[in-house]
Amino acid sequence: PKKWDLGRASRLPLPPTGSFSPPPRTRRRPARPPPRQPIVPARAAVPRQHRPERREYRTPPPPAAGHPLGGGEGGSPSDLTPHPVPPPLRPQQRVFQTPVSVEMARRLLLLRRSHSYSTSAADMVVSSIRLLSATDPTKSAPTPTPLHLVSPNPDPVAAPPPPPPTTTILLSPADRLRGVFLQKPPGRAALHRALSFTGLDALSPEVLSDVVSRGNLSGSATVDLLDWAISNAKLPPSVHTCNIVVRALGRRKFFSSVEPALEVMRKNGIFPDLTTLQIIMDTLVAARQVNKAVQLLESDQFGLGIGQTCHRKEAFSALIECLFRRSHVGVASSLVQVARGEPFNLDKQVYNDVLGGWARFGRVDKLQHFWAMMLEDGLVPDDVSHCHLIEALGRAGQAEEAVRVFEKMVQEGYGPTTMAYNALVFNFISLGDLDRSIKYYKDMVENNCPPNSDTYCKMIRAHLKARRVADALQMFDDMLAQGVLPDTGVITSFIEPLCTFGPPHAALMIYQKSRKAGCTISLKAYKLLLERLARFGKSGTVLNIWEEMQESGYPSDKEIYEFIVNGLCNVGKVDAAVSVVEESLRKGFCLGRVIYSKLNDRLLEMDKVETAYSLSKKIKHGRTLANSRNYCRANGWHL
Repeated sequence: PKKWDLGRASRLPLPPTGSFSPPPRTRRRPARPPPRQPIVPARAAVPRQHRPERREYRTPPPPAAGHPLGGGEGGSPSDLTPHPVPPPLRPQQRVFQTPVSVEMARRLLLLRRSHSYSTSAADMVVSSIRLLSATDPTKSAPTPTPLHLVSPNPDPVAAPPPPPPTTTILLSPADRLRGVFLQKPPGRAALHRALSFTGLDALSPEVLSDVVSRGNLSGSATVDLLDWAISNAKLPPSVHTCNIVVRALGRRKFFSSVEPALEVMRKNGIFPDLTTLQIIMDTLVAARQVNKAVQLLESDQFGLGIGQTCHRKEAFSALIECLFRRSHVGVASSLVQVARGEPFNLDKQVYNDVLGGWARFGRVDKLQHFWAMMLEDGLVPDDVSHCHLIEALGRAGQAEEAVRVFEKMVQEGYGPTTMAYNALVFNFISLGDLDRSIKYYKDMVENNCPPNSDTYCKMIRAHLKARRVADALQMFDDMLAQGVLPDTGVITSFIEPLCTFGPPHAALMIYQKSRKAGCTISLKAYKLLLERLARFGKSGTVLNIWEEMQESGYPSDKEIYEFIVNGLCNVGKVDAAVSVVEESLRKGFCLGRVIYSKLNDRLLEMDKVETAYSLSKKIKHGRTLANSRNYCRANGWHL
């Protein structure tokens, strides 16, 4: 039975009684389709500031036969030039095209890829426009002629060599080696292949120390690097080179990787020595694992072969020295008392280490106890023992008693020595009596006891701490006159306090005299000088020191550029500051927001709005590149 529309039938008039007929069916007329609209191509995606006025790309009507774009040959990208917008067509002149959806265009392009290939991005764009503008969408346009680059020098012999890779120019050798481990090559062979591809000699002490001591290499990665460096070396490395890796593992507390590193050394015919044992003991004691360092003599945990590598007495002396140097005097004293019953006898060096350890704490009673033990074992105290006694008395506040011990030592024929004078000078420095320390310093020079580097460094630091800058500079001149050249760390320790108070003249004098004497200046010292001079507005001196720093081989980093820009802003040289900022951006360093805000304020104060706006755009772009570069380096993509 058919289903009737009862709702509609209820509204119709009822038929007469006795005859019933269903209501007539009505058909709904289909909706009329919307009128066809002409295709209007979208405007070209050109930025507004570069868009020509009243000009836009429009798809022309279907060309006639023979036209370059109408199915014939000879079409070129030059035909797609912007033309003025033509006047609107009359309704009878409008051309209606079949609408081509995005999906249809994509399918046609994929279909056409099997027949035509474009050699450049411009050719692909031209082919796509021709395909979409054709009258018949299914009919493909002709393939453009491929473009081939013609070499100006066809002779392969005379061709210049290819430039080096970008990573060789931008990255240091240590970064290139560490970057290989960021990519996590699968397997030992792939890792060795990737490390060999860098073309570096990892057994160079400078490169190896820079790789394993800095960065975030794990213990297993460090061992793999050592394995590759030894297996790919033309000559077997020395034990000293391998000790660099062992020391780095110990400092970073990768003790579980020390034994695999020693196994790699033995496998390649390199056997540990006493220095390797001292390094392992010292790192264990520094990591507060004293019990493991003591048990190392008995258990031989790392397989050093103490009975074969070195004598047991030498190993015990090395352990005692490490314990006292790290201020574990209680454990060391107990070991010395227990070791008196060992087969080997304790020598004078072990007792002197014990006396020196207790002298650093001013424990005169402990020192006298071991002095008596030393006499019981038949050992006579020497000049080193007397110097430790003088030091202990001075640290205990018994300076006059220390002077009497010094005079008695001279009468017994043990001196005077430089070490004994140093003990007296250091005692008076610790008490704050600088005048008396200078008196004994002059006595040292008169008695033909030449002061050493420790003497000068201790006295200069004491004068700088008391802010007696003139005496410190005079002492520094005497130091250079005696031929005692300070090392890099000592010079930095002299410059650092001078850059915390007063004008930078004294720090600049120490820098100039040290550089003239041939000493090496550290990068930290250069940064301290640049920061202090820039704060005082010495822009000319800042630029001179910056040039000397670059001559010394130190590269400029973000902090140095900020110091220089800050100094130039303080004296109003904003144009030079802008040039420095642009140079830093070219080298990949984006300045901090504080320094940039200061420079921007100076530019706006001088009504240089255009320069400030141009610089802001460069800074924004530079920050984007810096963030991308940091992300790429973190993932190892820079290789």
